[in-house]
Amino acid sequence: MYSSTKRDWYSAPGSCSDCSCGRCSGSMEKDAGLQSTVGPWMRPCRYCNTVVERRLLREEGKRRQDFTRQEFLQEVWKWKNEKGEEIYHQLRRLGASLDWSRACFTMDPVFSRAVTEAFVRLCDSGLIYRSEGLVHWSCALESAISDIEVDSKELSGQTMLSVPGYENKVEFGTMLTFAYPIEGHDGEVAVSTTRPETMLGDVAIAVHPDDPRYQAVHAKQCRHPFTDRLLPIITDSTVDMELGTGAVKVTPAHDHTDFLLSQRHSLPRLTVIGGDGTMTHLCGQWLKGVKRFDARQLIVDALVERKLFRGKKNHTMTLPICSRSGDIIEPLLKKQWFVRCDGMAKRAIQAVEGGQLKIIPQFYTKTWKNWLSNISDWCISRQLWWGHQVPAYQVELPNSTDKQEEQWVWGRSEDEARQRAAVKYGVKPEAIILTQDPDVLDTWFSSGLFPFAMLGWPEQTTDLQRFYPNSILETGSDLIFFWVARMVMLGKELTGQLPFKQVLLHSLVRDKHGRKMSKSLGNVIDPLDFIHGVSLERLHKKVKEGNLDPREQLVAMEAQKKDFPKGIPQCGTDALRFALCSQKMQGEDISLSTSQVLSCRNFCNKMWQTFRFTQGVLHGNTSPVRTLEETAPLNSMDRWICSRLYSTVVQCEQAFEAYELHAVTSALYSFWVHSLCDVYMEYLKPVLVQQDEGVVQTDTEHSGRSRQLAGSVLYHCVSTSLALLSPFMPFITEELWQRLQPFRHGDAAHTSLCLQLYPCSSQLAHWHFPEVERDFLLVREVIRVARSLRAQCGMTKEKPAMWAVCSPSQAQVLLLFGSAVWTLSRISNLHIYCPHKADNLLSVHSTPPPKGSLIGVVDHTCQLHLHVQNGMNSNKQILQLSQRRDKLVPKLEEILCRVRSPDYLTKVPSHVRQQTDKKMSALQQELKTIEDQLSVLQETQTRE
Repeated sequence: MYSSTKRDWYSAPGSCSDCSCGRCSGSMEKDAGLQSTVGPWMRPCRYCNTVVERRLLREEGKRRQDFTRQEFLQEVWKWKNEKGEEIYHQLRRLGASLDWSRACFTMDPVFSRAVTEAFVRLCDSGLIYRSEGLVHWSCALESAISDIEVDSKELSGQTMLSVPGYENKVEFGTMLTFAYPIEGHDGEVAVSTTRPETMLGDVAIAVHPDDPRYQAVHAKQCRHPFTDRLLPIITDSTVDMELGTGAVKVTPAHDHTDFLLSQRHSLPRLTVIGGDGTMTHLCGQWLKGVKRFDARQLIVDALVERKLFRGKKNHTMTLPICSRSGDIIEPLLKKQWFVRCDGMAKRAIQAVEGGQLKIIPQFYTKTWKNWLSNISDWCISRQLWWGHQVPAYQVELPNSTDKQEEQWVWGRSEDEARQRAAVKYGVKPEAIILTQDPDVLDTWFSSGLFPFAMLGWPEQTTDLQRFYPNSILETGSDLIFFWVARMVMLGKELTGQLPFKQVLLHSLVRDKHGRKMSKSLGNVIDPLDFIHGVSLERLHKKVKEGNLDPREQLVAMEAQKKDFPKGIPQCGTDALRFALCSQKMQGEDISLSTSQVLSCRNFCNKMWQTFRFTQGVLHGNTSPVRTLEETAPLNSMDRWICSRLYSTVVQCEQAFEAYELHAVTSALYSFWVHSLCDVYMEYLKPVLVQQDEGVVQTDTEHSGRSRQLAGSVLYHCVSTSLALLSPFMPFITEELWQRLQPFRHGDAAHTSLCLQLYPCSSQLAHWHFPEVERDFLLVREVIRVARSLRAQCGMTKEKPAMWAVCSPSQAQVLLLFGSAVWTLSRISNLHIYCPHKADNLLSVHSTPPPKGSLIGVVDHTCQLHLHVQNGMNSNKQILQLSQRRDKLVPKLEEILCRVRSPDYLTKVPSHVRQQTDKKMSALQQELKTIEDQLSVLQETQTRE
């Protein structure tokens, strides 16, 4: 569906294997948003290294290091060729309106050339540099990893966790205290740590200068019990006097805070844990080569033996975990390539503050500024083999020595790098030996170039000139820093333009329990399983075929058994799309459940039922459907449904403009189910008499002109609604729209619904009757109360007479919609009585309703009296209402008690609070109605 607005969409890069329902939610949001688009929606596919490593370890028992680099790359390409199309298959099954001609893999030659160009330009401008720094290190992968690949696990105390490479679980969540003896003094300084294995790398002890406990030991030294090294006692105002003993062991090579402290105090940095997770030679022969967490216990035992151990206690802490390997992150000091970010970050902040870049929802702008204001330089090198190899070369000059400092050059090719080295060092090119850096670039570096690299940059291609900068980026809120900010910084730096004008951030999709979707938890759902359905046995098989270790497999399968005891029923693409788009994407996280998707599948069934009814009506008409412009509704109900459609289109336009897709889906569902089906079609049914084989003809009481007009109104309401729903439910809407085309006036101008212009309110301006919609609010409430009265006295087929005691203005409305009230309330007649009768209302009765009628309250000026032939004792009615009230009051009090508790807002999840608020409102409304009814009945008894 298209309008005349240019809007280019693109989304977060995905791995070249598959996507989950959490990832496809953003895809559906973009697809629905394309109703106002003539630009492309583009989605990159990036590389994934860990999947292959895990597969090789599971199937062959081999690690990456057991292969040559070329052998490993062949394995990755083999896997990519086998699995690389799965995500595209999923997106096609989801009906994604992608520009498939621009499918882009970040390892494609054209894209790789752009990555090399970006690296060289940033190096030339001094924004990329090589330095030694502390990085997030995965010992299992033997590589630095990006910030986004670090998960935080909150521990409330002692916790035993499985760690890759260890047979037994490892203890975390405890604080150990041990003492360092003061050199030349009888005293000691006790320090606390959660990582005793790092104490071999301690180079100092820091205390707060104002801490009275340590005033006497400033500038003294402690003797390390295992290395015999002297550790100076230094003072620093950043030390937290309340944490542990108030004295801090300083390990610059293994802690980010200590690294900064070492820079301020010019302290040495000793690496005591190697890249493979074993202790280095600096620890001594007794620990060299021992795995870090095995060394932890050996060190504690040695401290106990030397009587330096001072105790252990539970400690609340946050444990950094590698999302790719499940390993515990080890901060390590490594020589890496870094991007200097401060200047680019300032421009990114200015872009938002100046209005050139808009972030939706707006509350993320504060987060944007805070993070970019405190940004660190970005480590972009990874010790992996699959990816874009760093286009930098170490230079070996004639007569160079091993002790000489590293010398590096970079270039778009080795030949260019050689020429650069020759100029830089003043030697002949052929005398230089170049060795390319074996590391690869962070995947987010290449992904950060996507907005312009996929359009042909650095060449000034037609696509680049036409589609860059893009209009909008839609992605998950968890990627605001790691991808969005980097695209903005790199785009502005390399092209001189922001890569997009707007950023739309959607919330994370979680499972029905509110947990983040994780393969190890067994709650990651393939969208195709929702579409086609899947058995529990098949879900278990997928877990076994995945990359989880046996222990994680058992946990995942047990979770699947609990959440999907009978598997997942077949729901179809349209139901899944509509369910995802019905969630509020801006704000708090989304909890997705099977029941929500099933509810949308029921809506699809409702659409089919509506179509069949419409088809029957149109088959019974002798003349073709009038055009939208020619269809002018005459009676009140036709005018009401037409105006409701107009108002719905206006709601959709406003919600689309604000990117509130859940508001669009809510408006469309409400119109189709509650207005079109529950009211207008139910009103039409008695008017139309169903004949053989679904052919519907009109009752003799209604004119042919009214029949034809009702058919045209119904056709355009259904046809326009299908067009409105098309971005969300492309398959069912296309099918039903095609089946409606034979009834269209003249030849069909379009071969497909998706090629039509999206409906706009200006097309329906002649259908806007605001006073009719306003009046129908009263009618709807009268119908609701009337149905409630019928239910109270157990009526099913009977059609009693009903009196409405109301004001003259209300009487006028009820007279106007009289036939609708009769039909939808299932009454034989509607008598209107006005205590203050208006002379111009001839149809108003002069006598009040009969005594003994069942009474219902619409509002303070309108009451309904349902006349029951066999009579209804008012005392009995009062008794029934009182009993009902007595059941509802305790329920309401229980909810109010929960809501008024002090920690309700902080401890109860928002989705639970919303459900509670709905229950509370419904109970309060029902109790109010009962009280009003009792009041009227008691007043009636008093008068009698």
